[in-house]
Amino acid sequence: MTAPGRRCILAYSGGLDTSVAVHWLTHERHFEVVTLSIDLGETRDPAALQGRALQAGAVAAHVIDARDLFVRHFVWPALMVGARYQGVYPLATALGRPLIARLLVELAREEGATAVAHGCTGKGNDQVRFDVAVAALAPELTVVAPVRDWEMGRSEEIAYAAAHGIEVPVTRESPYSIDANLWGRSVETGVLEDPWVEPPADAYAWTADPAAAPAAGAVVEVAFEGGLPVALDGERLEPAPLVERANALAGAHGVGRIDHVEDRLVGIKSREVYEAPAAVLLDAAHRALEGLTLSRDVLRVKALLAEEWARLVYDGLWYSHLRQCLSAFAVATQGHVAGEVRLRLARGSATVIGRRSPEALYRPELATYDRAGDRFRHQAAEGFISLFGLPLRTQAAVQGQLTEGSDRPLLPPRAQRRIVGPGSGPA
Repeated sequence: MTAPGRRCILAYSGGLDTSVAVHWLTHERHFEVVTLSIDLGETRDPAALQGRALQAGAVAAHVIDARDLFVRHFVWPALMVGARYQGVYPLATALGRPLIARLLVELAREEGATAVAHGCTGKGNDQVRFDVAVAALAPELTVVAPVRDWEMGRSEEIAYAAAHGIEVPVTRESPYSIDANLWGRSVETGVLEDPWVEPPADAYAWTADPAAAPAAGAVVEVAFEGGLPVALDGERLEPAPLVERANALAGAHGVGRIDHVEDRLVGIKSREVYEAPAAVLLDAAHRALEGLTLSRDVLRVKALLAEEWARLVYDGLWYSHLRQCLSAFAVATQGHVAGEVRLRLARGSATVIGRRSPEALYRPELATYDRAGDRFRHQAAEGFISLFGLPLRTQAAVQGQLTEGSDRPLLPPRAQRRIVGPGSGPA
């Protein structure tokens, strides 16, 4: 029996966990349950989701197409920053959670709800991301985590669903735990829990086996304006369709497979397999264009801050002041990141083969070794080197050589050298 006015908004995927959660929240926690299903690129049948939620006992079921919001406000900031957790993971799932949390909060306020709920377990990162984000956006709301709170394994959940007439999808049970959105697909558990085992072919769905991909490969051109991709192969596209197209292009050539042992926020190491064709392709293109248009110091500092930005987002701190400050810095660097990048996609690799920009700091007349077009003042190098090396010369004169092992000669004895020419005779 539900309590009048006691309403909860449940993030609803339509799977076993959240379908059972509708009934559990209604009958064990006495909430009126309103479900919210958010399409970030993986929802195929919104009407079926709504029907399943209502059949499970929800009083209302909402479905939102948030693909454009996701790419514009979460994916594109990550791309501009150059964020990859531990230098590898492009944060696909981690980027989706703060958007879902915000939409849960907005619907809770619209519906006059007192709580929001999610289907995360007590072992993963997502529970932290949801709980912390909701607390930052709406501290007055209670966060309920049924899967974390109830004492049921998968078999008990199936029995619970059967006992209470809850319809759940009847499909071949996957040996993996999978989460997907436009920016990437994460796969874990099952045989993948052994980090020595090569991921089986059935772990992948978005990428061709690199060994079986077309030998000729393909060339793709990505155009950027203000640090953001705007066109593929000369065709301008809106953000979400552009990511979808990039996923298809790169995935067909086996690009985007990532096998990584990462450090979870809760203190354990986890072996994760990711597919992120668009992320790998667009990140490579973006970095190449930044290398052409940003100064050495901006690139150096930006790389340091990108590592911290990625950690904050991975840890669920999207709505922190520090993350917002770091994003502001990244945006400020992107005004001149405009131009085109050409990449060759071939059997698992995305290799930059050309880049150009009207904002390029690369100047041929300075870089060339052709004397006819050379505008670099070679004579200036001697004075520059003298000033650059002044601290080391001063140190050596005052304190002696401080190089480790400098008291031991590295030059081998003459008998151990191969000598040809006038210096080959006896000393």
